[in-house]
Amino acid sequence: MAKVSKNSRVGKRAANAGSGRDFIKVVTSVKNPDTGKYSYKEVMIHKEKVKEYLAANK
Repeated sequence: MAKVSKNSRVGKRAANAGSGRDFIKVVTSVKNPDTGKYSYKEVMIHKEKVKEYLAANK
């Protein structure tokens, strides 16, 4: 197997721009006011919108 240079991998990043690598799983805990138990909500969000999501769901 031949080595792949770092520079050749950099060129492939543009080709993968719309791939799933741009999304992040955010897990937030939600407390039930009646029982006091916690449940967890998992959401897949684009990595550029994570701060907006966390600010809106405080």
